[in-house]
Amino acid sequence: MKLMKNKLRIISWNVNGIRAAARKNFHAWLLDENPDILCVQETKAHPDQLDEHLLNVHDYLSFWSSAEKKGYSGTAIFTKEKPLSVETKVGIEALDKEGRMVCLEYEKFFIVNVYFPNGKMNETRLKYKMDYYGAHQKFVAKLRKTGKAVVVCGDYNTAHKEIDLARPKANEKISGFLPVERAWIDGYVEFGMLDTFREFSDKAAMYTWWSMRSGARSRNVGWRIDYFFIDKDHKDILKDAFILTDVMGSDHCPLGVEIEH
Repeated sequence: MKLMKNKLRIISWNVNGIRAAARKNFHAWLLDENPDILCVQETKAHPDQLDEHLLNVHDYLSFWSSAEKKGYSGTAIFTKEKPLSVETKVGIEALDKEGRMVCLEYEKFFIVNVYFPNGKMNETRLKYKMDYYGAHQKFVAKLRKTGKAVVVCGDYNTAHKEIDLARPKANEKISGFLPVERAWIDGYVEFGMLDTFREFSDKAAMYTWWSMRSGARSRNVGWRIDYFFIDKDHKDILKDAFILTDVMGSDHCPLGVEIEH
């Protein structure tokens, strides 16, 4: 199960329910796409709720982090190579109850898969989201001190810049495009994390999430709220970044990177 290639293809996807995705061609898609590592968010499942065809997909090992609340949140990573270590907690009990992270360590890099909270419900959840952002950045800072490359992917639940959503003016006061949320991503970049897609493309109207209402996806009225970031010290291993906008099965689409291994 070793990754013998010197270039790895890593994909991230908020599947909006792994069991729902399994009913919508997930296995066939994964077999056809054949990434070396697949990171999924919003699994909405505990491993004990899943049968073997989801726990052991093709030739992948899987690692899960689940919310205490059933049917909510959750993250998982499917990988062809056994990791050196696995971490699912940022180290703050209140933030570690929702299964929002899986981090795998390999010889030369870490892959951190995160499903950041949505802040739209109320001020309490917005604060929870901002607290998680802060804890995540401290977690990444510790990983960077090892000298290994750090690749972070997932649903950040924030569009960074006006180019990253179809209707920026109409959403200036909506969580997901609030100044405080966008400022955190500014700081994340200043901290040394590169938005991989923007390293390759300045194209507008490239989104990763669309509302399920009013035909938003068919009209491409969307948001780019899913990202791959890589630490700037290892920018040279990044070879490509892409968004798979044609893949259906969720209100999000997959995105990915290729890195040298």
